[in-house]
Amino acid sequence: MSQYKVKKIRHAADCTVEVPGSKSITNRALLMAALSDGECRLDGVLFSDDSRHFLSCLSELGYEVDVHEPEKYAVIRGTGGRLPKKSASVYAGSAGTAARFLTAMLAVSDGEYVIDASAQMRKRPMQPLFEALTSMGAEFTFLEQEGCLPVRVKGAACGGARPGTEVSIDISKSTQFLSALMMAAPGTGSGLRIHISSAKTEGSYIRITMQMMQQFGCHVNHEGSLYEIAENQHYRHGIYRIEPDVSAACYFYAAAALTGGSVLVKNVYFSSMQGDMRFLDVLRQMGCKVEEEPEGIRVTGPAGGSYPGVDVDMNDFSDQAMTLAVLAAFATTPTYIRNIGHIRLQESDRIRGIVTELTRLGVKAEEEENAIRIFPSEVVPGVVQTYEDHRMAMAFALAGLRCDGIVIDGCECCAKTFENYFDVLDKLVQA
Repeated sequence: MSQYKVKKIRHAADCTVEVPGSKSITNRALLMAALSDGECRLDGVLFSDDSRHFLSCLSELGYEVDVHEPEKYAVIRGTGGRLPKKSASVYAGSAGTAARFLTAMLAVSDGEYVIDASAQMRKRPMQPLFEALTSMGAEFTFLEQEGCLPVRVKGAACGGARPGTEVSIDISKSTQFLSALMMAAPGTGSGLRIHISSAKTEGSYIRITMQMMQQFGCHVNHEGSLYEIAENQHYRHGIYRIEPDVSAACYFYAAAALTGGSVLVKNVYFSSMQGDMRFLDVLRQMGCKVEEEPEGIRVTGPAGGSYPGVDVDMNDFSDQAMTLAVLAAFATTPTYIRNIGHIRLQESDRIRGIVTELTRLGVKAEEEENAIRIFPSEVVPGVVQTYEDHRMAMAFALAGLRCDGIVIDGCECCAKTFENYFDVLDKLVQA
């Protein structure tokens, strides 16, 4: 594995940066484009391990895909909801969105497919989605572990059958299950009523899915625990622009707080649909100034990088739990990050990882089942383990801006969503 030694910044950050397109929006757009009624051009596409695996899967399924990485766009020719190939094997890598979204799409089709993924993705939960799709008429054969990838799936529409139009699902472990069902529904032509059986019934990524489906021409009616997609809706083709990744932008906004500096991320605006925009409210609580300018949003940190800790429920923007955890180590008062139990089931057990790595750096942190408490500490040099988790790598690199001698082990995992992250971080230090 590769290592990256973070360069300590000797001044308040003062720079403008650009971040890649949103992974969440890119992979949703790829699916809707494939299910659309014609040619879709997607501008601002994130090209990373996850999205390349998704694009490769679409090609394996017979879709015509033209990729233009230098210009950051892709063209996908939709086939009106019917898959070009009725038999294929696809490999989703470590992309949770690709694995779950494609599973739903293939499960309501009239073909038979094999879906595989990386060892990391094979461990992530999918049983609730398999159960829901089985109730709609799909047939799954688990090729290794029950309830996990790899699987062989026979679509619910095989033999001229019609997929079921009523389904229940628990989304407490992942809202991607619901997004997958909603996005696949227009491909059936029959509509779908989705009943949520868990206490958690909505979330920021579900709202992104609903908004994007509307932008592609399909409406989702949501009332309480019921989501309904009416019959005979179709994704329309056209040109779609993908927003910059707010999750990625937040690392640089956090750098402004840490250094008492000022960072502008280009083309990120308050109108963004992404849930991680709520992290800006947390930064405001910590004394940061947040302003929208013509080029994007600028965050200016408190003088000298001195800010208080916070007590915050991060259930709806938990990708930034690691970012806040690193900020918390340098705060003047304790921080409590609550309601994030589901992040134990992501690329790594992120609660355990946060506490383990903070402790490695001399920071006092207490692990709870669904929360973390972090106390201001004297951060010491150390080698951070990333658990092949891109967000662990990117967030913990921020500690090195304030403490010399922080090394990120396995830094290549950032290729999942932000291939040149450390190059951009270097420019921030040098600016």
